[in-house]
Amino acid sequence: MDCPAIGGVDVGLIESKALVKTYDTGKVKVEALRGIDFNVRAGEMVAVMGASGCGKTTLLNCLSGLDDVTDGKVYVEGMDITGLTDNQKTDYRATHMGFIFQFYNLLPVLTAVENVELPLLVSGIKPAKARKRALKTLDLVGLRKWADHRPAELSGGQRQRVTIARALVNKPKIVFADEPTGDLDTKTSTEVMDVICKLNKKNKQTFIIVTHDDKVGQRADRIIWMDSGLITKEEKGAEVCDFTDDGKGK
Repeated sequence: MDCPAIGGVDVGLIESKALVKTYDTGKVKVEALRGIDFNVRAGEMVAVMGASGCGKTTLLNCLSGLDDVTDGKVYVEGMDITGLTDNQKTDYRATHMGFIFQFYNLLPVLTAVENVELPLLVSGIKPAKARKRALKTLDLVGLRKWADHRPAELSGGQRQRVTIARALVNKPKIVFADEPTGDLDTKTSTEVMDVICKLNKKNKQTFIIVTHDDKVGQRADRIIWMDSGLITKEEKGAEVCDFTDDGKGK
């Protein structure tokens, strides 16, 4: 799928222009997003923060094409995804995007490796190739030896790392994460963020993370604060995600 730049200008990997999302129940209209201009560069990690109900998850869903927009545009790699059909959006997400959620959404009857390889099998990749790539991705998040364990046999942090591996198995350029540490204790949250930071820095993958956790936000390159459907301020993270060549944090 061709992705030309807008007017020949490099606009970054993701950009929204005057993005509006209104939910209409028939009795009341809720303006979830009220004209968002937003830009994310390739390889950047951006945290989106703010109080519950401020529009964080709606922004993530609109940027990824999971939700339709009411007005405005969303460009990914210079392509207007708001103009795609639902099937085109689904195909694009399957090949270019990964998703990590607070609740793992792992299939309990499948092993870790079976959960990770599932998106590849659904997309038509042959089982042997899918298994090889799934094992390699589990190795990337430090869970190769747990490949044959089912979710019930894993800790919360391990389950979230399986979720991360599943999000990464199709080698996406962009990973959207909605409260990826929200159901974890502080120690496990730190371990999961260590994995995300390593992948961001070593693989140059772009992450957009919705979070309530200040500690998670401070590990991003940039923090976007939202309130009542608007971006109210931006700031730099603490930039503590620095890794040596062996992949271990300094």
